Amino acid sequence: MRLSITHTTTYSYDRPVSYALLQLRLTPRNGAGQKVISWQSSVSGASPQVQYEDHFRNVTELVQMDPEGTTITILSQGEVEVENLNGVIGAGTGLAPLWLFKRPTAATKPGNTIRKLASSVKEAFAADPLDGMHKLSDAVSKAVRYTTGSTNVTTSAEEAAKAGVGVCQDQAHVMIAAARHLGAPARYVSGYLLMDGLNQQEATHGWCEIWIMGLGWVGFDVANEICPDDRYVRVALGRDYGEAAPVHGLRQGDAEEELYVSVQVQQ
Repeated sequence: MRLSITHTTTYSYDRPVSYALLQLRLTPRNGAGQKVISWQSSVSGASPQVQYEDHFRNVTELVQMDPEGTTITILSQGEVEVENLNGVIGAGTGLAPLWLFKRPTAATKPGNTIRKLASSVKEAFAADPLDGMHKLSDAVSKAVRYTTGSTNVTTSAEEAAKAGVGVCQDQAHVMIAAARHLGAPARYVSGYLLMDGLNQQEATHGWCEIWIMGLGWVGFDVANEICPDDRYVRVALGRDYGEAAPVHGLRQGDAEEELYVSVQVQQ
């Protein structure tokens, strides 16, 4: 399936900002089941500084806001050809070792709630790791109900699991934390999703991938209770959302910030 994507991000401030630096991970990956046909990004209100591949092979760009500016707009768009691999990505070509994806981060450190979730599928995982991860995805979906506005980007996996609500980011974090507690390497994926009957979206999507011996990396979208298919476009990888966030930045001053995001994904 060929998907056309347009992603606009605008930061507006109520007064001039003396300094702001943004880190962008907005370029889809070429790899198993996915080929970038065309892609380009443009920025207004800021100047490109450097572009590089990080240790997860995410295309990463740094842009600096124009001095005393009040608005930055980032426009990314292009076409990506995607094949349905039933979530099986395989070994991949990343530079990071598997053991790195077993280590918890601040966002994915398991507490009692997540440890109980992991324990509920421990026997199934030991008998058949793939079946165990499918059961874990189902368990997380039931334990953490998808509820918009219930959390924010700083909410940890344990906090979301304890509250029983969250968004796709939280559900992915909870599954990652539980999978690592069982001894499986796990990572976060940010990207795009073609949603039935909804061309205009207010955010990118997030899911997770678990390393299964004999298969390699296998994707699980807890929010939609499926393994990613040809409606999904993989953009950035990391140990958690913070390492795969589409836009991450810092600024000086106390200006009030307003964020606008528009994502369009069409066949």
